[in-house]
Amino acid sequence: MTLQEKAWNAVCPLVIKLKTFYDFSTRLEEALKSLLESLTCPPLTPTQHLEREQALAKQFAEILHFTLRFDELKMRIPAIQNDFSYYRRTISRNRLNNMNLDIENQVNNEMANKMSLFYAEATPMLKTLSNATTNFVTENRTLPLDNTTDCLSTMASVCKVMLETPEYSSRFSSNETLLFCMRVMVGVIILYDHVHPNGAFNKSSKIDMKGCIKVLKDQPADNVEGLLNALK
Repeated sequence: MTLQEKAWNAVCPLVIKLKTFYDFSTRLEEALKSLLESLTCPPLTPTQHLEREQALAKQFAEILHFTLRFDELKMRIPAIQNDFSYYRRTISRNRLNNMNLDIENQVNNEMANKMSLFYAEATPMLKTLSNATTNFVTENRTLPLDNTTDCLSTMASVCKVMLETPEYSSRFSSNETLLFCMRVMVGVIILYDHVHPNGAFNKSSKIDMKGCIKVLKDQPADNVEGLLNALK
């Protein structure tokens, strides 16, 4: 087996895995829009929704947690871009030689282009959710924008209070629970920043940004470096 064949055999399973995550991002996009619709629809206020529909709020939080965790890991693996570039070059070269590889039935040139744009983002999953939130607001013009931003700012406030209040934070069963809470807080801040005309860092913002950043900086640096970078 040539070195080129070995490289190809090594990269193909990775490309299939990357496609699985790309497909999952489109499902997350639809799920997020559906959750936002349920958590912002009149006549209840966003706070009432979050109180009465805690299972939906938990699912929203789970999506945000996964998204930030995925992007943290992706940023540590720059080889993803190189592997995918190699894959695209190879299928292009084979097409010129009129060769059709089995893997192209799963990841053809069009799909490869879409995936390339997705993985070129520093934080691809978060970018997907940010776009989904923006699209939700655009597609629901009859829904007051405050319904969406209040839902996000309320979730950020709840996370901040849980993190900064010893009475609550002492109940966290593990470090992973702490990280979960921090990722959700950062996630909703970023979504808020995308859809609010003045952003999350403006004085008029309903999110206490100084308080949220202080809560993050009070944690061990290794736990929060990626989260603080995401807010920059």
